[in-house]
Amino acid sequence: MPNKNQNNSNNNDEQKKIEPKVTKFKSNRERVRALLSQFKKEDRVLIMIWADPDAMASALAMKRLIRQRVSEVTIAHVNEIRRVNNLAMIQLLKIPLVKIRQVKPAEYTKRVLIDSQPPHNPEFMKWDFDVVIDHHPLTTGWDAPFVDIRPEYGAASSMLTEYLRTLKIKPSVALATALIYGIKTDTNNFEKECTIQDVLCFQYLFKHMNRHLLHKIEASNIRRSELKYFRRAFEEVKIRKKRLLAHIGRVPNPDILVIIADFFNHVHEIGWVFISGEYKDRLVVIIRCDGYRKDAGKLAQKVFGSLGFAGGHREKARAEVPLEKLNGTNFTTRSLIRILERHFKR
Repeated sequence: MPNKNQNNSNNNDEQKKIEPKVTKFKSNRERVRALLSQFKKEDRVLIMIWADPDAMASALAMKRLIRQRVSEVTIAHVNEIRRVNNLAMIQLLKIPLVKIRQVKPAEYTKRVLIDSQPPHNPEFMKWDFDVVIDHHPLTTGWDAPFVDIRPEYGAASSMLTEYLRTLKIKPSVALATALIYGIKTDTNNFEKECTIQDVLCFQYLFKHMNRHLLHKIEASNIRRSELKYFRRAFEEVKIRKKRLLAHIGRVPNPDILVIIADFFNHVHEIGWVFISGEYKDRLVVIIRCDGYRKDAGKLAQKVFGSLGFAGGHREKARAEVPLEKLNGTNFTTRSLIRILERHFKR
């Protein structure tokens, strides 16, 4: 007779084999009808997201779609929101968000997951969802009555814009601006893979958005308290054969390393940018290059993959290494140079 652990193992294996039933709709109108059929007037709906621009904009659009068809709609996020752009987006566009710990998902009659799938986060895996809408590759181990997964789309914001247009709902200025920003961030200003639908949705929303609000959100990426890390970066910068490197030391948020790396990536005649810092118990390394005959993601994996997490795209990559794997040494810019020089010499 199998023991309890064996039963749990078998259940986990069976769960992994579950594949969501993604319906192939003949038209957007048919898709909208199927979505709205999931809700009744007395429903209390909880929309759950990992709060980034695309997810927040899509959740706001979902709330607009169903708010007059149900009794209550709440948007809850499972992550801590630290990026200044995201905080500015919430403040300027007045996006109504609550932390997941402030609500009890079990008390809602319907749960909706936007711009994610349950395996993307342990918090999502705790719950069954009635609706899942996402543009990432399809995962397994879950199912829902209504599933709309379109990985060919560059942003969930484009998918939700199509829902709005199908119902002939004119987006408010705030909603249109949020959706535009969601599309821009997730397609990296259309430099990543996307579809003509993303472009058409952007074109439609452009007529309704506020460019000044969008510019303010995009420009708000540095806190006054973080300016000192730029000074430290300038003090630490070393340039070796068109490679710019700097170790910033301990930082309160790794996002500042991304901002500094993007800034130095504008320097003419620099082919590679490596900015590192220490966050909690990890060394974080941000890598930038032009992507021409270079691949930041592959480099990150080769240099740091055996030590921790590493990966990314041709132009942008990131590595995170537990400090304990660096033998507890006092990491400096020269330490970063030594690690990378070993690779470039090979």
